Amino acid sequence: MRVLLVEDDEPVAESLRRGLKRYGFEVEWVTTGAAALRHGGPYDVVLLDLGLPDTDGLDVCKALRARGDVPIIVISARSDETDRVVGLELGADDYVSKPFGVREVIARIRAVMRRTQARTPAAGAPATGPDRYGTRLTIDRKAARVRLDGEEVALAPKEYDLLAFLTEEPGALMSREQIMEAVWDANWFGPTKTLDVHVAALRRKLAGAIMIEAVRGVGFRLEIAKDETVKGEDSGAS
Repeated sequence: MRVLLVEDDEPVAESLRRGLKRYGFEVEWVTTGAAALRHGGPYDVVLLDLGLPDTDGLDVCKALRARGDVPIIVISARSDETDRVVGLELGADDYVSKPFGVREVIARIRAVMRRTQARTPAAGAPATGPDRYGTRLTIDRKAARVRLDGEEVALAPKEYDLLAFLTEEPGALMSREQIMEAVWDANWFGPTKTLDVHVAALRRKLAGAIMIEAVRGVGFRLEIAKDETVKGEDSGAS
């Protein structure tokens, strides 16, 4: 994922660049509003500081939004509610107040991208239906509905969010920290035991269609069950 970072504070920018690159993001960094507006892209999301040396970041936000629908996340030391409201009204998709952690910013990026991708298909892309995982499971991300063997499965909101997140990259190992930030909240301070409860619910409700492996001390890995696996389980149970 390509990120345009608009930030004149070098220590903050370098910290963000290093953190984002560790998570696989490509980062283009500019230090002024003029440079941001001159940047030809392409980029998938903009991280925009409001306290720029040449212009107010709110004006840059307004100009970028007028150009298109690329998600904009404002990052600023301004914590006043008025600035937050104005930024969002001018087209920002989210607002993060300094000081912040890199992982919080990454969680916000992922959340914003999920929202925008759900409501805005790629330009010129044909209309697509539900995503299919194996022969038994489908996830309709636009309608937030899950079906197993054609029958809709009743999932609690966080169960659905967890499933949607884990199926973004089947087979990938996701740490507890990554999952909690993406599915719950970057500022979640409760016990991570709630994650285990939701994983258990998905295993029960979608048994035979997916397998969620717990990797001790790390996190979870979701695999799509193959037909042979399902048959083997069925024969073993008989």
